[in-house]
Amino acid sequence: MTLFIYDHTFDGILSCIFYAYEHKTFPDAILSDADQRPLFIDEWHHIETDEKKSQRVWTALERKLSKSAQNMVLLVWLSELPETEMLLFGYFRKIIDHQHGFEMNFGDSDVLRVKEIARKVNGEAEKIRQFVRFQKTKDGIFFAPISAQYNVLALVAPHFRSRYPDQPWIIYDIARNFGLYYDTHSLQEVTFSLQDLKSFKSRKLENEKLSETEIYYQNLWKEYFETIAIKERFNPKLQRQHMPKRFWKYLTEMQ
Repeated sequence: MTLFIYDHTFDGILSCIFYAYEHKTFPDAILSDADQRPLFIDEWHHIETDEKKSQRVWTALERKLSKSAQNMVLLVWLSELPETEMLLFGYFRKIIDHQHGFEMNFGDSDVLRVKEIARKVNGEAEKIRQFVRFQKTKDGIFFAPISAQYNVLALVAPHFRSRYPDQPWIIYDIARNFGLYYDTHSLQEVTFSLQDLKSFKSRKLENEKLSETEIYYQNLWKEYFETIAIKERFNPKLQRQHMPKRFWKYLTEMQ
């Protein structure tokens, strides 16, 4: 068994491709330093990430991949699934070794799987755009906790930056313990303490952290939601279909 160890970055995967072709050795598994290694390894290689080499690989891939396929590759990377490294490695090898247009060969398992995962990650990003609920804090920042299946913060940030250009906000992924803060000018990554993280997992901020208007509007929205509901037409199955239950804990109207 041949093992590649890398730094768990996208440039690192591209560096693995460069190393494999340069040394004519191809891995059976690709792991990061933090991953548990198999018991039986014939040989292993520690791949240093080299931006120049990774850029050469990406440039070669750009010549053979459409913009749509390039976007799918990045979506697969953001999925963070256990199969990601070997799937992308195999996909890149086939793109490099075959003629232009191999990305359309849906009889190939890797091509089909890349498309399938990309579709799921895109779908998760769309759900986050739909079901994010901001809460206005006392210091005037609009805060929204999420717990996404995939690492989609970078995908949804442009939407909220465009929709709320003059409001400071934070969207925080509690599953990954990091978020994006928009100060009305630029985006930056933020991380909170474990103590704060525990409070975020309780679904909503405590009242003492919310502005008075936020508490008022939350109560007003709940009353409105209850008032317009038609009990005779209540359909829980249809509701879960259009509003997945895993998002309910972040929705004011569902508290």
